[in-house]
Amino acid sequence: MKIGVLACQGDFIEHIKILFHLGVETVEVRLPEDLKGLTGLIIPGGESTTIGKLAVTYNLMEPLRGFSDKKPIWGTCAGMIFLAKEIGMDQPLLGIMDIEVERNAFGRQVDSFKADLYARFLDKGDSKPFPAIFIRAPKLIAAKGKAKVIAKLTDGTAVAAREGKWLVTSFHPELTEDNRFHRYFLGLI
Repeated sequence: MKIGVLACQGDFIEHIKILFHLGVETVEVRLPEDLKGLTGLIIPGGESTTIGKLAVTYNLMEPLRGFSDKKPIWGTCAGMIFLAKEIGMDQPLLGIMDIEVERNAFGRQVDSFKADLYARFLDKGDSKPFPAIFIRAPKLIAAKGKAKVIAKLTDGTAVAAREGKWLVTSFHPELTEDNRFHRYFLGLI
């Protein structure tokens, strides 16, 4: 198994560290040729507009779409925005997942928070809450078609979805010591 982490911008190093601790070979993806031989890809949190513009500049958009046709992709925070079909504004998007997302829906940087997320699909029903960290996070407004909400906050706000082999989370699992979401993504492969 070899997982790529889009390394144009954002917190890609944190994902790589978790994957390393799980014993998974990783590749920093910056150019189309970096996608060769990968079994999955993570698009990290960061700034979605910048990620989109850099993906256009480095001719990654079509190679990423081709990759997504065959292999699993996980988008965290800005990665969720980048994978969404609808975000209510114009910016470069991969636009593969049938979800509607609202950018920065939880507030500004000073409004960042941590919430216990009960995701029973992690570890075969383990009831231990996942420590979800939200930083200028997007909100999952709607999951359409084959996309399904898989995790919500206690107030009912959707914060994670899956569509086949694609996964999105509006929070930052890579900023915690808990690797269950990373293991879940690896399980999709």
